[in-house]
Amino acid sequence: MYRNRLIPCLLLSHKSLFKTVQFKKPRYIGDPINTVKLFSNKEVDELIIVDFTASVENRGPDIEYLKLITSECFMPLCYGGGVTDIHQVEALFKVGIEKIAFNTSLHLNPNLIREAVRNFGSQSIIASIDVKKTILGKKEVFIKSGKLKTRISPKEMLRYVEDLGVGEVLLTSIDHEGLMQGYDHQLIHDLADTITIPLIANGGAGSLDDCNQAIKNGASAAAAGSLFIYYGKKQAVLVNYPRERISVNE
Repeated sequence: MYRNRLIPCLLLSHKSLFKTVQFKKPRYIGDPINTVKLFSNKEVDELIIVDFTASVENRGPDIEYLKLITSECFMPLCYGGGVTDIHQVEALFKVGIEKIAFNTSLHLNPNLIREAVRNFGSQSIIASIDVKKTILGKKEVFIKSGKLKTRISPKEMLRYVEDLGVGEVLLTSIDHEGLMQGYDHQLIHDLADTITIPLIANGGAGSLDDCNQAIKNGASAAAAGSLFIYYGKKQAVLVNYPRERISVNE
């Protein structure tokens, strides 16, 4: 039976890993290279690494450091954060990154996304979409690590990135991120049928049941941070990955 992907999502900043709650309160987790080694040993389906401070600090990706990470990574690796020109895209692919996730550049430089798709193929380009409720209760897309609202609805954003030619969408609920109380299943359900490309659910997973529910609501993959980093009620840092996997709807 086909197994839907379970994807650890790691937050990188200045050569260290962190975990956030609703994109705030970053907690130091550990060394990226050692963590990637552990996930490689556990044979994870795929790995996402996001430099969550790069765009805010107007930094590009640290290509040389990412080269060290990919040398220890024996699964498909997606990187996002601070990618603003096609030369960076090319350099990332050259050091072993297999997919690049764009967030802020989707809005500030859409021509870069089109050029990346044209040069490297849609299967290599992911649209990372961060969604948060406003004070009026309306869900909107945010950029710059959740610090800047776009006044664009999630559905409008999905249609837009599909027109750009991306091959996949990483959908993150800022309101649910880090709480380990479940994904925003209503958001996933409402958006999954509006696009023809795969959708990765992210933000809020606390159990495999949450991942299964995301798949049942239309996601093609479930990404998580805390679920694969923390262990126990006191959230001790312990890299883990389930032997069992989630599968298609029964």
